[in-house]
Amino acid sequence: MRSESARMNSAAEARFRVQAPNSLPRSIRVIALDAAGEAAVARLAGAAWRQATFLTAASTDGALHDLAGHARNVEHEVNASDLVILVAGPGGHAHAVSRIGQACSLERVTTTGLIVGASAASETDLSRTLAQIRPWSLMVVLSRSDDYIDDMLTALRA
Repeated sequence: MRSESARMNSAAEARFRVQAPNSLPRSIRVIALDAAGEAAVARLAGAAWRQATFLTAASTDGALHDLAGHARNVEHEVNASDLVILVAGPGGHAHAVSRIGQACSLERVTTTGLIVGASAASETDLSRTLAQIRPWSLMVVLSRSDDYIDDMLTALRA
């Protein structure tokens, strides 16, 4: 009797295999929500990424900008992405998160929240940021090291 593995590798079964690449690369937007997030995003932007765009909403007005300071449209950036990564530090200064989160929800774009500098933060400061980010993120990560973001973007083939 032939094993299942041998049967699935037969010429008769090959016609059912997908003949295209596994998937298209994701288009990722990494958005800093406060000063701590902006420092992490600026560091990340210095590396060679193929599918990641780095933005900031850390200004007091909460408007979205590229790292050169040019204004960007939130809805356009969300529509052009498959994944939005929201980066903030502890302290509850992620004021633009609701606007970005609503745009992501409307377009059904997956969101991930990353809180950088969590190891040195008080529970109160972490709670403030979590209260802002959690309603708009499908996954929230309290990052002990900023290297986590690099590893995650690498795993996502950014």
